[in-house]
Amino acid sequence: MAMTDSAAAGAGREPADSEAVTDVTPMLAVYRHDVHKLRGRAHEAARERVAGVRVNETVPLGADRDAAMLSRPRGEPGQTVAAHASPPRLSLLTGDVVMTGSLGADGRGAAVRELVRIEDPVAMHAAWLSSDVASLFNESLYYPYTSLKYHTLLAAALLDNYRAGVGFEELFLAVEDPDGPVTPHRTVLSIPEMQLCVTGEPGDRPAARLGDGPARCFADVWARLPEHPFDVDGERRWRVLDAQLRRIRSWSAALQYVEEYCRRFDLRSGAGLGGER
Repeated sequence: MAMTDSAAAGAGREPADSEAVTDVTPMLAVYRHDVHKLRGRAHEAARERVAGVRVNETVPLGADRDAAMLSRPRGEPGQTVAAHASPPRLSLLTGDVVMTGSLGADGRGAAVRELVRIEDPVAMHAAWLSSDVASLFNESLYYPYTSLKYHTLLAAALLDNYRAGVGFEELFLAVEDPDGPVTPHRTVLSIPEMQLCVTGEPGDRPAARLGDGPARCFADVWARLPEHPFDVDGERRWRVLDAQLRRIRSWSAALQYVEEYCRRFDLRSGAGLGGER
């Protein structure tokens, strides 16, 4: 179903026929639009090219703005953590800064260049899903627990759906088979323990609607899923994760939390949290 102009206005984005002009296909531009943040630069001070490719382009159809509203409040931003105003992300799991040293340390700069240079949109999506360097940065200095990695993946998922004529109010968070293939541009989390996508075509997968317009509502959507991607009743480690996801409202922060939590406690192998049941 095509998105109406009134629905688009209500969601705070351009009508569906408004496509920004970019040097490359929009489904490449969306992954490159915030590369300046991977380099610790503000939008105004960003270079037009990094690693020889055009970056910092406008994302069509307001998808970037809508993705931002999924993770940050509307209006003028204000610093939320007095002692932290820098690009490295703060971990919602530990409270620690996840990156120390310069961007060039430990091959990070090379990883950014490799990520930016990818020319196939589907391969670019897959690279962002598995990127470690992208998860080191927040999407806003004012909201340091947010994640640039997951903001970008959410923006790409929204853009791909919008370009297919799907309005925000028609979107679902759907649970995918973690052992199955990812859905190009629409899978927003893919780790061994679970896989989630944002789509207008959930089919018979467990799914919950995102709502009428973009807002910090991850906890609400998660709570509405008819079936979760793990056995909440089976083990304490899953109950702890489920309880936290019912509290986290920022989408990029929540998805990053899932990745970090599962990696830290190695949930699929049964390790972590003392293996308590």
